Amino acid sequence: QVQLVESGGGLVQPGGSLRLSCTVSGGTVSRYTVGWFRQAPGKEREFVGALRRLGANTYHYADSVKGRFTISRDNAKNTVYLQMNNLNPEDTAVYYCAADAESILSVVRLETGYRYWGQGTQVTVAS
Repeated sequence: QVQLVESGGGLVQPGGSLRLSCTVSGGTVSRYTVGWFRQAPGKEREFVGALRRLGANTYHYADSVKGRFTISRDNAKNTVYLQMNNLNPEDTAVYYCAADAESILSVVRLETGYRYWGQGTQVTVAS
């Protein structure tokens, strides 16, 4: 059973940085496409970014975070990271990581493209 655990959320001032971690158990992270999504209060969950599994190994980002957020993977730690820089209040949300063994480009930005989900971690950007 694949399980995902996010960590690293918290309160940060505008312009600050945070790094979220998504640690995978029950599977090898490089064999999964891992995506990040977020849900702000009163809004639908939205795509943030994704790293497709080895074999494709491509990065995808939402326009709203491109140039500020970076996804990376540490195979030795079975963990995918979301480095978030230059944060602003609009980035406040619960952030979720998700994983799927498939690597289908057409669904990498969709919630339906992922079978496994973490519990989420809160990120609050405020002064």
